[in-house]
Amino acid sequence: MRFSRMLIPTMKEAPSDAVLTSHILLLRAGFIQASGGSGLYNFLPLGKITLDKVRAVVKDELDKAGCNEVHLPMVTPLSLWEETGRADKFGSELLRFKDRHQNNFTLSPTNEEAMVNLVRQTVKSYKQLPLNVYQINWKFRDEVRPRFGLMRGREFLMKDAYSFHANTEDMEREFALMEETYKKIFNRLGLDFKVVEADSGAIGGAGSKEFMILAESGEDTIMVCDGCDFGANVEVIAEDERTCPKCGGSLSQTKGIEAGHIFQLGTTYSEAMKAEFLSENQKLEPFVMGTYGIGVSRLLAGIIEQSHDDRGCIWTQESAPFQVDIIVAKAKNEEQMRVAEELYGALQAKGVDVLLDDRADKKTGFGTKMKDFELIGLPYAVVIGNDIAEGKVELITRNGLIKEVVLLENLLDIIMERLA
Repeated sequence: MRFSRMLIPTMKEAPSDAVLTSHILLLRAGFIQASGGSGLYNFLPLGKITLDKVRAVVKDELDKAGCNEVHLPMVTPLSLWEETGRADKFGSELLRFKDRHQNNFTLSPTNEEAMVNLVRQTVKSYKQLPLNVYQINWKFRDEVRPRFGLMRGREFLMKDAYSFHANTEDMEREFALMEETYKKIFNRLGLDFKVVEADSGAIGGAGSKEFMILAESGEDTIMVCDGCDFGANVEVIAEDERTCPKCGGSLSQTKGIEAGHIFQLGTTYSEAMKAEFLSENQKLEPFVMGTYGIGVSRLLAGIIEQSHDDRGCIWTQESAPFQVDIIVAKAKNEEQMRVAEELYGALQAKGVDVLLDDRADKKTGFGTKMKDFELIGLPYAVVIGNDIAEGKVELITRNGLIKEVVLLENLLDIIMERLA
């Protein structure tokens, strides 16, 4: 893509109400834009590309694990929530409205009821189990105090999956599989995270685990062990507890951002909604369920909370909207533009997502292009300047702003090796 053809409204300063680093940088770098409603954001081209890339990683790993993708309406009949009693439990966070026929609906903040309704209409026998069904869809939660940009907005993109089983043992097997699948997702996105024991809250069920992105800006306090992989939210373990119940090691406090949560639901929803299947013993039994969520749009904020410097964003390779930024020092210089165009085509031919900064207007000098590269935070930049007369260009690694002069004839191989 050419920078001159893209809508990338970078800013020197963020609005005064933006206080969290990710909120400030995503606004300044032109990834998101306040839509005018509290906690609601437009995803601009860079933001949409990044959101799609993160979504693709989530989808790829779920599909590999044997999950089935579906798409449910964002609008859900309130009667489904009344079947489980959660219409009252969720309170005012559940946005309710009537259609022209005076039927009651809600904008779903989560979809346990709707997915149970889907499965109870289609799955009748134990022979059709187990089944793991998921969607990556927009949700709405009418937060009292939406804040921190994508971290706690009212509308958000969420991956929610629901598994259905004939018995508890099989549900626990799927729960363990989803834990491993989530680890693969977070590792691919380059995140430093911790899996912690958690409280099930309004979702319910017998047990749950949270996936916490480690960041000092996190709203959650978690206890982690220095001797094993144990971690727990302070909701389920006392803050003054200093000994790990798993291995006897020492516990310490840190901060985390909840980006994923998996639950062992059991029959909480299936019993309430009379969702049953014919068992091997020819008896009607309620489905044993698990549910598994990831805040996909929140992951963008989480990545930047963990990966930035005082100049801007530092995107990880799997999440970056483009891998390489080709910066032409003087876009009116025919030789520089010729080399840039050839490199642009060569990288695209190899499947690399590349941004060509071809801006040539008087207000956009070399300094502005460099500041935009640092602010936007693509993994690599190639600067094509006066050294091209000697067959040399500058390659910059955004993480650490490491600069090196390389021969143009070796550049393509070097970039492909770094991206491998």
